[in-house]
Amino acid sequence: MTRVLVVEDDARTAEEIKAALADHGFDVDTAANGRDGLVKAVAGAYDAIVLDRMLPGGLDGLGVLSTLRAAGVEAPVMILSALSAVDERVRGLRAGGDDYLTKPFDFVELTARLDVLLRRGTAPRRETTLRVGVLEMDLLTHTVRHAGRIVELLPREYRLLEFLMRHPNQVVTRTMLFEEVWNYNNIEPTNVIDVHIGKLRRKIDPDSAESMIRTMRGSGYMLSASD
Repeated sequence: MTRVLVVEDDARTAEEIKAALADHGFDVDTAANGRDGLVKAVAGAYDAIVLDRMLPGGLDGLGVLSTLRAAGVEAPVMILSALSAVDERVRGLRAGGDDYLTKPFDFVELTARLDVLLRRGTAPRRETTLRVGVLEMDLLTHTVRHAGRIVELLPREYRLLEFLMRHPNQVVTRTMLFEEVWNYNNIEPTNVIDVHIGKLRRKIDPDSAESMIRTMRGSGYMLSASD
């Protein structure tokens, strides 16, 4: 099924777009601001992205788009905007957008334009292997190896490790893990992530004094290649 991410800060508009795309047969995720949209777009293998031009929180649509392209995310992006001037459309396309639809718009036109983008074959070839140092994850068989040794993981441990491997040498916060691995937005204080991280460390580096998964005190965790 075609996966689409909708980044739109207006809740009603986002739900209407989601419903229209779902009726069209797409599997739709949403994000309400630039930060969350960026995290989801980088972490998830989406076939297309619908991106609002004006977003709250200091990271607007063009900022999200530029960061995505710099990070190697090649999924076709449909920009939505109330800014209809030619200069604004050109800015959006030059920032890496594949199409530009001004508000208000008809949902039939939105789905038709997305169909065209997807038919162009601009969607990225999905990666099948993740590698960080001696750690390797096969996304097709869900096989994990550490220096050639197979590591047996439970489903939640696999999803947790996959998220860490998609963000190597980056600080990953507990909030990000709750949202992307557990799909929770509002969490009471709990040590569930610490427990899972501990299990991952023991399975990945059972004989090592220093794990590839480092705790960044007060911030979260970081997966780094072994020396």
